[in-house]
Amino acid sequence: MSATADGQHREVLRLAVPAFLALVAEPLFLLVDSAIVGRLGVEPLAGLGVASAVLLTAANVFVFLAYGTTSVVARQLGAGSRAGAVGAGIDGTWLAVVLGALTTALVGFGARPLAALFGASADVADQAVTYLRVSALGLPAMLVVLATTGVLRGLQDTRTPLVAALGGFTANALLNVWFVHGLGWGIAGSAWGTVIAQNGMAVALVVVLVREAGRHRVPLRAHPGRVLAAARGGVPLLVRTLALRAVLVLTTWVAAGLGDVPLASYQVTATIWSFLTFALDALAIAAQAITGRALGAGDLATTRAATRLMVRWGVLGGVVLGLVVLVARPWVGPLFTPDAGVQAAIAAGLVVVALGQPLSGFVFVVDGVLIGAGDGRWLAGAMLATLLAYLPVVLGVHLAGDWLLQGGSARGTSDAVTWLWVAFTVFMAVRGTLMWMRVRTDRWMVVGATR
Repeated sequence: MSATADGQHREVLRLAVPAFLALVAEPLFLLVDSAIVGRLGVEPLAGLGVASAVLLTAANVFVFLAYGTTSVVARQLGAGSRAGAVGAGIDGTWLAVVLGALTTALVGFGARPLAALFGASADVADQAVTYLRVSALGLPAMLVVLATTGVLRGLQDTRTPLVAALGGFTANALLNVWFVHGLGWGIAGSAWGTVIAQNGMAVALVVVLVREAGRHRVPLRAHPGRVLAAARGGVPLLVRTLALRAVLVLTTWVAAGLGDVPLASYQVTATIWSFLTFALDALAIAAQAITGRALGAGDLATTRAATRLMVRWGVLGGVVLGLVVLVARPWVGPLFTPDAGVQAAIAAGLVVVALGQPLSGFVFVVDGVLIGAGDGRWLAGAMLATLLAYLPVVLGVHLAGDWLLQGGSARGTSDAVTWLWVAFTVFMAVRGTLMWMRVRTDRWMVVGATR
């Protein structure tokens, strides 16, 4: 191995390993919630599935606060302006505060109609509304965590977000157990535990950013013009993320239409898929930071070499994770629910989830490379095209629901969940094909401090 290649390996590992641990900690919030709430019964677990879909959509449509900020900050850093990098991060954080306040009002006051969109039973909807109304209070903190994490990643620091994520996960787990089972607050206790943990993470990361600004004499006040410019710059990634969330919400809607047991099973398998996604996304985070910095410095050779390296690692990581899921799947269901029907459907869905992991590894790494390059407009168009291709596939599962369920038998429930995941894997395959066609060209590699 050459010295250059060895250096690239070390750089990727330096960024990806802490990012991996931090990203794994994030979905553990939902895994802990699912495991604790699952002991309350099928309806609370299914209600958590509906509420989680709403909350993740409300927060993740603004994921550009992390991804876009990482790209902008890394380019400024590559061009030699650390003060400019920090200033861009502060603009993104103020934008997160404004968007978080608006989103809290929307979700808090609109909890009932938002939960009703999924067509779940009345008992499930009531559980979802309870969780949503409390959890809405944590949305500003969620968005601030996204923005400040993006700043630190752009500054090539993935360790600080790791410390914050681990602290937040520990607090979330302890508070959830205490509130739900110790105090008997039910699903509302799970929501309160998560809200408190999220706000603690946000405060810790803001303190780090304020100190960084002080070292480089960057003012902390909001600049409306620059904040609006940051918002405009995030529009393509917002469109890309809205299309992706539409895919995930549509899939949850189809699961809800299949019944409470399929929905509860899908909630667990989707949570595990998200866990695996975040694990593989560690390489995507490294790709964003390395790509942005290299293009900011005008280094096309490093950009291309790092891309090839991280794609190989992404596919290999997917293979490893897929094998782990296949081996562990018989024991996963009992961790979340005592219901035998839900357990069987979880095991069936996890087979498809496992087989799709190598494809996921490729997709997430290339997505990170293109985000780091600031190729947001192409990503937005590609995701809209992929959504259109997915619609007839997932709606086909919806229309075939009664036939798949076979009168409500356990085998029918497992088949329905399996085919729903097959449909989702088709979505990932279309997405991966389009990304392969883009990344093999040079059109996405634009150099300079700004794109």
